[in-house]
Amino acid sequence: MDLLNKFYKYVGQTSTDPAGIEITRAEGVHLYDNTGKDYIDLIAGISVCNMGHSNPLIIKAVQEQAAKYMHLMAYGEIVQEPQVELATLLCNHLPESLNSVFFVNSGSEAVEGGLKLAKRVTGRKELIHFNKSYHGATNGSLSVMGNDNFKKSFQPLLPEIKEIEFGKMDDIEQITEKTAGIIVELIQGEGGIRISNSEYWQALRKRCTEKGALLIVDEIQTGFGRTGTLFAFEHYGIVPDILLVAKAFGGGMPLGAFISSKEYMNELTHDPALGHITTFGGHPVCCAAGLAHLKLIIDNKMWKVPQRLGVKLEDTFKQIPTLKEIRRCGFMMALDFYDTDYCVHLLKRFFKAGLFSDWFLFCDSALRIAPPLILEEKDLTEIKKRLQFVEF
Repeated sequence: MDLLNKFYKYVGQTSTDPAGIEITRAEGVHLYDNTGKDYIDLIAGISVCNMGHSNPLIIKAVQEQAAKYMHLMAYGEIVQEPQVELATLLCNHLPESLNSVFFVNSGSEAVEGGLKLAKRVTGRKELIHFNKSYHGATNGSLSVMGNDNFKKSFQPLLPEIKEIEFGKMDDIEQITEKTAGIIVELIQGEGGIRISNSEYWQALRKRCTEKGALLIVDEIQTGFGRTGTLFAFEHYGIVPDILLVAKAFGGGMPLGAFISSKEYMNELTHDPALGHITTFGGHPVCCAAGLAHLKLIIDNKMWKVPQRLGVKLEDTFKQIPTLKEIRRCGFMMALDFYDTDYCVHLLKRFFKAGLFSDWFLFCDSALRIAPPLILEEKDLTEIKKRLQFVEF
């Protein structure tokens, strides 16, 4: 039995029609399948591989840490250098109030921790989210997903959940003294790159402060340079009460965190003790990879690449004759077409031309463009060349 048939037989599937491409190696912005075919990676593992694939410094960090020790004890009980150094470096590049990092394994787990922390700190139960929001697929994160079609088969979910309209100023008034927290994507990823403005986000920040609700900012897709700043909240002049990170945080390894003030985070240490706990959160090998990755992002100011090449990346795809609209912030971009079926077929034509893209959960008429931050001018030239072989 070949590998593809084993994949279908033994590996749990997420859809009835996976891409089924067998990737044997990856380097820089390129993926290579089992026939040797080369694909330009336009999605970076869904905003994970910000420094591209097979970065030698990240690989070295993983190898060296694995040789020292791997799992030792459930998270939080003993001092592990990779955790401490990664938390220190991250906090040193965040606002002063975001000074305590709780490590978990993934974005969904970061969301779960953030929601629990908001309830614990405020003593309230109500949580608010936006329509077309995506925060993960576990029970709590699914509860604050802005798509009923994805939620209906798993009801009942968390109680006292309220949905409001993304970017609608009047809906901010629904944040009240009953609200524990509102969870937001400053740029909606799975909604198809939906963007609001500074005025709106500052008004929402003000409303949260006035009503004592916590602002939970999900930067799981937008973080670590993707939007043209280290974090997207920097665009809008606001500071979250709780910041959620994952995806690129681990430099290609599974790693997430929720980050808040030490005062708030200490609420999880008592009544009850172990108010949040994880066995593998902050795994030392993952943290070593994350530390090497974050150093590369900061030392090379990688957020400047989307500033410099974002418009050129957009212009590269404007040549597509069937394009309806492009929505973009930094290196997060949606190529929106008029028809869902057409978009599905076009994705397969992208694969054939050696362009590795994907679609959005809540915007199935659009293709996702979110390449590694190491993209160069020569890569844009090659993308444009390969687009000429796509049948539109």
